[in-house]
Amino acid sequence: MTSLIENPVLDDTAETFTTTPRYPEDQGAEVAPRAIRKVLEPSDRIFRGVARIGGAIVLTIMILVGFFLAANAVQAISSVGVVEFLTTQEWSPETGHFGIAALAVGTVLIAFVALVVAFPLSLGISLFITEIAPPGVKRMLTSALDLMAAVPSVVFGLWGLAWLQVVIVPFSKWLSDWFGWIPIFHVDGADPSNPLPTNTLYTSSTFIAGLVVAMMAIPIMASIMRESFSRAPQGEREGALALGATRWGMIRRVVLPFGRGGVIGATMLGLGRALGETIAIYLIISPIFTISFQILQNGSNSIAAHIALRYGEASDFGLSALMAAGLFLFLGTMLLNSVASTVIAFSRSGAESEG
Repeated sequence: MTSLIENPVLDDTAETFTTTPRYPEDQGAEVAPRAIRKVLEPSDRIFRGVARIGGAIVLTIMILVGFFLAANAVQAISSVGVVEFLTTQEWSPETGHFGIAALAVGTVLIAFVALVVAFPLSLGISLFITEIAPPGVKRMLTSALDLMAAVPSVVFGLWGLAWLQVVIVPFSKWLSDWFGWIPIFHVDGADPSNPLPTNTLYTSSTFIAGLVVAMMAIPIMASIMRESFSRAPQGEREGALALGATRWGMIRRVVLPFGRGGVIGATMLGLGRALGETIAIYLIISPIFTISFQILQNGSNSIAAHIALRYGEASDFGLSALMAAGLFLFLGTMLLNSVASTVIAFSRSGAESEG
């Protein structure tokens, strides 16, 4: 009896190989594996080489940026120490007293406000586009999200400064009047019984800056969530509806579990976007160097906006201090983006839906 599988011609240029059974003529002998080599076409080799070069260039640039920040930050960090740099609220490199405690807290608070606003809006928009909107509306909303992502941050900052701040101050006052007993909504000097309130107490606040950043994060978060939800198996959608599930029941049992990884990844990418925003926050906030968790009160700060504010007038040592602050922000955002990329990569292969 002849072999059921003929031996292929082996190519010396092959890169990978697998094994499949070989059926010997002697039926009593055991089946032995044989190597099957995969030969890449020239076009595949070119594409693989270009992709590797592109990835290596991106990775090299990120490493060089990290080394550049670290090399320029050594002078400032070594002069005060890492602990003092991370715990000092004041920013006065000229006197040797500076740190990013207030800046880091302000950055996190602005990003937190942005996520609280952007997450439900992004989730709702993405579900509406994928599950409810008719084709014409779906195309229009998708195009609108893409256009929002292309708007420069300075435009969002000017919009927040000239229009949103004026509109949102009455709402900030209402929150302070009714929920001022909650520490984050308390505003020092606010008097609910005053018929002529001072609106300047509520301007240039963490809350307003967070709202502007939320508008900038929504396109990114909604696009990733929409892509994740659109990959939910059509058969499971139709099966859930055929078994009597409502539209919301199908979304809750099929679409949301399948897109859970995409939702997490989009949220973390939106957080990274909020942490690194510069110009929009720079245009809105009134810089302070005190840790404050009162998001409605005038005054806030962030690392990126502070670097943009002080870079032009900084001395050599002050520039080193700004580089140290930038290094801290760089490491934080890189960590968040790495985790988000990992979550998104795992979610691309699909997810099991709940029964």
